[in-house]
Amino acid sequence: MIRTLLTIVLVVVVALVAAVFAAQNPGVVTLDLGAFELVDARVSVAFIVTFALGWAFGLVCCSYALLRLAHQRRRLRRKLAASEAEVSSLRSLPMQDAH
Repeated sequence: MIRTLLTIVLVVVVALVAAVFAAQNPGVVTLDLGAFELVDARVSVAFIVTFALGWAFGLVCCSYALLRLAHQRRRLRRKLAASEAEVSSLRSLPMQDAH
């Protein structure tokens, strides 16, 4: 409940900051990416697109790390199950005298 409320508050604050930024920066910039030049765009739109691309790149990087950790976790769980099965089978063997 609190987490949802905090998320909503954070989204509203970010939206308000973006709206204030857009209102304060009505200028137009030309985006030049070296090989080609994009159309003139408002500064606020350029920042929003840059922010969104950075967020998407971060999400892809984090997803890769999370998938790798999930794979490692599955592998370790299989090893644990095999080890537990081995210990269980060794415990069920009869004891032999060393004499």
